Amino acid sequence: NIQILEGLEAVRKRPGMYIGSTSAKGLHHLVYEIVDNAVDEALAGYCTEIQVQINEDNSITVIDNGRGIPVGINEKAGIAAVEVVFTILHAGGKFGGGGYKVSGGLHGVGASVVNALSEWLEVQVCRDGKIYRQQYKRGIPIKKLEVIGDCPEDKTGTKVIFLPDKEIFEETVFDFDVLKIRLREMAFLTKGLKIILKDDREEKKEKEFHYEGGIREFVSYLNKGKTPLFNEILYFEGVKENVYVEIAMQHNDSYTENVYSFVNNINTPEGGTHLEGFKRALTKSFNDYSRKNKLLKDSESNLTGEDIREGLTAIISIKVEDPQFEGQTKTKLGNMDIRPFVESTVSDQLEIYFEEHQEDINAIIDKSLSAARARAAAKRAREMVRRKGVLDRSSLPGKLADCSSKKPEECE
Repeated sequence: NIQILEGLEAVRKRPGMYIGSTSAKGLHHLVYEIVDNAVDEALAGYCTEIQVQINEDNSITVIDNGRGIPVGINEKAGIAAVEVVFTILHAGGKFGGGGYKVSGGLHGVGASVVNALSEWLEVQVCRDGKIYRQQYKRGIPIKKLEVIGDCPEDKTGTKVIFLPDKEIFEETVFDFDVLKIRLREMAFLTKGLKIILKDDREEKKEKEFHYEGGIREFVSYLNKGKTPLFNEILYFEGVKENVYVEIAMQHNDSYTENVYSFVNNINTPEGGTHLEGFKRALTKSFNDYSRKNKLLKDSESNLTGEDIREGLTAIISIKVEDPQFEGQTKTKLGNMDIRPFVESTVSDQLEIYFEEHQEDINAIIDKSLSAARARAAAKRAREMVRRKGVLDRSSLPGKLADCSSKKPEECE
């Protein structure tokens, strides 16, 4: 009973493999796949504005002013390149290294997966002075690519409209706020890119995201309503061959850690080698500085990473030509060479910062030390309770004694 699934049929049969799930999370992932392609154009320096619109019928329109998907005939497939992108798995401009230096798309399945999981999809490309259009139904072209009008010679871009398939998704209603969070993230991570989100359903809404300060602005946005330990946002960057890393961080007076990591603008909630490198460098640098300046007593053990990161808000963003993710949904980075590079970049730049801003660093270390001492005190208290033992009378108030019957009804 071995079956061979051809092309997009496999996507419709096992959608979770490509978009994570068929719940609301997977539904919104469709939008991110199309927007990621537009953001890749922005990273390559060709796109400055992206519009995302939730239409009245709950379909989605994504418009960008990038170069426009090529419309020429692809020699290998014998059909228009735009049709290749939307109908053939593992086809795209992100494999050879010639089309894009860095990109979020890696596997060449994004656009074709969205097409396969949509009731209908329409793509319009504006380039070479003409507007080209092709329509699809559940991933299958209704007719060949056609010219439907003219556009100015200097104008280029791509417009994609799609309606998610009710046969696949448990629910097909888009949440404005979920999209807003992700698109704001993308705008923070791509300096100068303008992203407009519109909702044309009953409650008309519109949001525009445009940040010239990049991830520095991201950190100050996340720290809103909290009191920073010092005014300056630490910002580091480093370049090595085809890897570019930038990090922004600031401690505040809260007790929670907010550290977010991104690879080619894609959020990696499970972290990976770039996050490991950052955490190692941070822990080692702060401990070395504390020992050197006698801020830690000889009897005290080193600060842990959790102590140092208490109240920290940080963004780690790397751009790399050939990222290796664990899975199509790209939640964790696996490139081993990234960790030592991020670690050395952070260590070197923290060393310089420590020399120039001793007051700021001392404030962070004071906070970390109080966190470490509180943790140690809590551990001692837990051990005291454990040592007294479950049946030890002294652990109960005087009037009470532990039950020692083997019948459960007598012990309640």
